[in-house]
Amino acid sequence: MSSAGLAVVRRAHHPDMVRVAALSAAITLNLAALVFALRPLAPQIAEVFNAPPPTVVDVIFKPPPPPPPPPIVLKALPKPVPVTTPVHIPVVQHESPPVVDPPPTTEPSHNVVPATPPTVTTPPSIAPGVVSLAYRSSPLRFPSQALRLRMQGTVLLRVLVDENGKPIDVIVDHSSGYPLLDKSAREQVLASWLFQPAVMDGHAVKAWAQVPVSFVLQDM
Repeated sequence: MSSAGLAVVRRAHHPDMVRVAALSAAITLNLAALVFALRPLAPQIAEVFNAPPPTVVDVIFKPPPPPPPPPIVLKALPKPVPVTTPVHIPVVQHESPPVVDPPPTTEPSHNVVPATPPTVTTPPSIAPGVVSLAYRSSPLRFPSQALRLRMQGTVLLRVLVDENGKPIDVIVDHSSGYPLLDKSAREQVLASWLFQPAVMDGHAVKAWAQVPVSFVLQDM
């Protein structure tokens, strides 16, 4: 290759290097200027981030004053009515002389009615109602069949007792729940029980009495 050709090539390469160097210098200057421009703003940005939050102030308005009270109207008091004391006038009563009735005159009567003798009331033979009589004798035997069947209960009897205290009639007022116990209680009271008779006006009389008869297994 000739020297003339080499010279031409070298001349064509030198302008590109100069251009790149110029661009690099321009970029470097611009970066330096930008950094220099941003340096004063860095503390201000940090202060913005580190600054305390703003304080919110609530404004309280003063309430309006209350309305004035209504005017007081004075009224005149009514005049008191005078109280008059009543005057009592004594009343004089004139006592009239007592009236004396003349003594009755009795005239002899020819129609003389004889006085009726007082009626003698005989005491009743039976006391009214149902009375309570004391026992003289009250033997009780548990029926063998009821004992075997484990029956128990209380029979309420109404007994007519004569003047000697002997039962002459027996009625079942309330059953024990077992006819066998009711029948046995009625028969035993009528056959062998004795009572203290009822007394009216000092005399023994007949009387109805309520008599409970209890058949309890634990007592046998």
